[in-house]
Amino acid sequence: MLTMKSTPNHTGVKISGDYFDLDELNLALYKVIGQEDQYYGYEGSRMRILGISYELRHAAQGDRNVDFVFNGLHEHTMKQHGLIAPDKNIYFSTEVLWPELLYAVTALQDFVNMYQEDKKFTLWDLHLPVILRFQSLVLDCLQGHIPVEEFEVILKAFNQLASVNDYAIQYVDLLNVKYIGMNKQQREQSLSSIALKIAIQDQDYATFRKQLINVASPHKKPIHEINIQAEYPKKIEW
Repeated sequence: MLTMKSTPNHTGVKISGDYFDLDELNLALYKVIGQEDQYYGYEGSRMRILGISYELRHAAQGDRNVDFVFNGLHEHTMKQHGLIAPDKNIYFSTEVLWPELLYAVTALQDFVNMYQEDKKFTLWDLHLPVILRFQSLVLDCLQGHIPVEEFEVILKAFNQLASVNDYAIQYVDLLNVKYIGMNKQQREQSLSSIALKIAIQDQDYATFRKQLINVASPHKKPIHEINIQAEYPKKIEW
C-alpha cells in the first residue's frame, strides 16, 4: 500500500510502498502526462512530474531507501496454517521536497482533465484512480502538519486550481531552495503559505512569470527553457 509521511525535518515527504505500488504509480504518471509535446504549454510541468517519476523508478529498483514493514502475519496464523514465513515485507521509498510535491498535485489536475478529454470511457480507466489517490495522499499528509483552519483554506484553493498552462516552473525551484534553507520550525510555519502560493498563483508568482517572459520573448523561447540561478545543496537534511 502506498503511504506518505513527512520527513523528520519537514523538508519533504517520504513516499513508500512495495515494488508494485511504486511501479503502478509511476506507470499512471507516465500515462496521464502523455508524450513529449503532446499538450502544448505543458512541457515544463511534464518535466517536473517526470522528475518525481525518476525518483519513484529508482526507489522501486532499490536505489533509494529500503524498509521492512509488518505484513500482518502473526505467529498464531503461521501455526494455524503450518507456515514458516517472514512477518515483514520489503518496502521501498524516496523523498520529495514539499514544494515540488505540492506543485505536482496541482499540475496533475490539468493533465487529468486533458487525459479525460482524450479517452472515451474514463470511468473504467485503470490509471485515473491511482493519480487521484496520489493527490489525496499528499493533501492528507499535509493536513497532519498544519492547523485545521489553514487546511480548510488550502483545500478550498486546491478545489479551484488555476491552470498551469505555460507555468513558470522555475518558481518551484525558488520555493524549493528557499524551503531547504529554512530550519525545521520555519518549515512548519511556512508550509501552509507555500501550499497556497502554488495553488492560487499569487502576485509574487505573477511578477516572477512576467520577468521570465521579458527574458524569453527576445529569444522566442518557451519560458520553461530559461535558466535561473537556483543552487540546490549537494546533500539535503530530510
